[in-house]
Amino acid sequence: MQIIKDKQIIDDSWNYISDDAELKTGNISVSLARWNKDKQQQLLHHDGKVGVRLEPSDSVDNIAEDLKKIELIELNFPAFADGRAFSHAWLLRNRYQYTGEIRATGHYMPDQVFYLSRVGINAFSLEKTEDLPAALSTLNDFTVSYQKSTN
Repeated sequence: MQIIKDKQIIDDSWNYISDDAELKTGNISVSLARWNKDKQQQLLHHDGKVGVRLEPSDSVDNIAEDLKKIELIELNFPAFADGRAFSHAWLLRNRYQYTGEIRATGHYMPDQVFYLSRVGINAFSLEKTEDLPAALSTLNDFTVSYQKSTN
């Protein structure tokens, strides 16, 4: 599968592991609940990079102390109308100075990619890979902005 990362279409090297699935080798992401449950025994010793997927109802504050150990934060959009991930991204970049990859995943529109990038998201996993070129082009929709952003 391919994603947009840092304004380029690239192959995705990450796998999301559900809470009830066995851990795989390689780069994985897990839920916040699984991170909190398994980080000491398994995840901090994992053979590969580890990321955490945040749901809209999760609090960024719950992983603030661990951000240096996490190489990817996935912000899940379970529904198009839920915009809390915008706030999560802004908090990660501005309050906690997180410099790793922040990836949008789930149900959002390619038209939102520009606005998501303004709050700090630098990678985008879309439901339909055929939407990648259109989404990538939206990153250049505007050349002038009135508000400050993270980029």
